[in-house]
Amino acid sequence: MKKVFIFLIVVAALGAGGFFGWKKLKTQTPTRTNVRATTAQVMLRDIHLVLDAAGDISPADQVSVRPEVNGRIAQLPVDIGDQVKKGDMLFTLDDSDLQIERKSKLSDIASAKLQLQKAERNYGRSQKLFDDKLISREAYDDVKTEFDVAKNTLQRLEQDLNLVDDHISKTRILAPFDCTVLTRPVSTGQAVSGSGGFNSGTEVMTIANLTDMIILAHVNQADVAHLKIGQPVDVRVEAVADIKMKGKIDRIAPQATIRNNLKGFDVRISIRNIDQRVRPGMTANLSIPVVSTKDTVAVPINAVFSEPNNDTKEVDRFVYVKKDQEVYERRPVSLGVSDNDYAEIVDGVATNEVVSLEEPPDGAEIKSATGKPLKKKRGGKGGRVVGGGGGGSSTNRISAAALVPK
Repeated sequence: MKKVFIFLIVVAALGAGGFFGWKKLKTQTPTRTNVRATTAQVMLRDIHLVLDAAGDISPADQVSVRPEVNGRIAQLPVDIGDQVKKGDMLFTLDDSDLQIERKSKLSDIASAKLQLQKAERNYGRSQKLFDDKLISREAYDDVKTEFDVAKNTLQRLEQDLNLVDDHISKTRILAPFDCTVLTRPVSTGQAVSGSGGFNSGTEVMTIANLTDMIILAHVNQADVAHLKIGQPVDVRVEAVADIKMKGKIDRIAPQATIRNNLKGFDVRISIRNIDQRVRPGMTANLSIPVVSTKDTVAVPINAVFSEPNNDTKEVDRFVYVKKDQEVYERRPVSLGVSDNDYAEIVDGVATNEVVSLEEPPDGAEIKSATGKPLKKKRGGKGGRVVGGGGGGSSTNRISAAALVPK
């Protein structure tokens, strides 16, 4: 009995181990849902082509504030981050030397006026005596010259006074627009040079309008043809995830430049009434809607193949319509709007037909649209996928934006 009991325990243990091993194996066996799809059904879809780009946010109006005249900082009431209204004072220069020069000019003008009055009286008497032929022409001309010199002297001194007044007015620097102080590298009491001097003068501060911003983006040359002035742009800011803003294109560079080994065009996007959390220098991600369609016949972009046509010197585009388990029909198609996922088929297929997402496998029968048997071309001689990702050694990605009708 004891041996029978031990035998039953061993059998039970082996059975339990086999059961749990079978369950574990079953859970590790891949299901059909993990298998990559090789075909897709032609359906009606909405297609939205959006160009993605990135750029740095910067102020639309940014000014380097430098004095026009030499001097010493007398007042500097603003600091980094301060918001200043248009017409408010940014800083002043010590104008004591200019005020002394102004008083001197006023004194010189007063003396010049007295000299002019005396010269004018002498000229009046000399003119009367000359008319009565009581003095010579030479004496009359000398008096007239003295009168003209006195007038010119007074005019020159008045111009000098105006110049001093102009310099005094430039010792008070006011905000040209509503702005925020970005930098302020100097302090009160520091001597600064005017903008007409060495190195274009001393930069006292930089100010910017942070209400209106711009984004400078570099757009691929293949995509820039689809952009236009005034086009709306969706803007997201990497540093502040919940911010969504609207902008518009206001400038497109007329000449291409190369950045990061990519030839493209600089595009400027303007944003009005920007969120205060957005700061200059932050990175913005841009989505630019290019074109869209509704309820159009479409297939996955992976299903569209291309092949050079030696006769027409153009590129033929086609799809493989699956007719049976091992039968495919190679059918030429005309493309319309495409995005990164789907391509509009203007002509060539109908809804509910099934197309292949990759080249038919070896042994499959391929027919033309007229029913004529075809041979499948291999590796590099054809079967170029528009969009890529469909499998096969001859696949190659092509920009979806390049398929947008111009």
